Amino acid sequence: MVKAIKVMLIPNNVQKTKMFQYAGASRFAYNWALAREKESYEKGGKFISDSELRKEFTKLRHSDEYVWLLNISNNVTKQAIKDACTAYKNFFKGLQKFPRFKSRKRSMPKFYQDNVKIQLSNTHVKLEGFSSSRKANKQKKNWVRLAEHGRIPTDAKYMN
Repeated sequence: MVKAIKVMLIPNNVQKTKMFQYAGASRFAYNWALAREKESYEKGGKFISDSELRKEFTKLRHSDEYVWLLNISNNVTKQAIKDACTAYKNFFKGLQKFPRFKSRKRSMPKFYQDNVKIQLSNTHVKLEGFSSSRKANKQKKNWVRLAEHGRIPTDAKYMN
């Protein structure tokens, strides 16, 4: 049986800042991928696959101008690029309108976190990449508090 559970997180200020950084990087990657697709189409080129865009984005991450992207988890930007490519494909299939660029004002701040790298306890959720330090007191940054204790079953398999 597939069951959806919506939970509320209570992050502290450091975690909240990191979540907004992740959401901003996701928005940046989505807009960048959409701009590259649009530019390629206007020049008469073919659709750029998401794997090619991710390779190009990895090179962009390591440039001096975008060093701030190295602090963000790879999965966040990877999924944003996939989403942009899917939205672009769906437009040409006639399934939806042309995808809009994400804005700070209009868009809901959100990002993707890989379900394999999420760990759960009765009171906390561990998200990947908030703290890269191996010290125990720094690793506490990765654990975000849940509003309701015991709501998520810890012995189940998670899909997303």
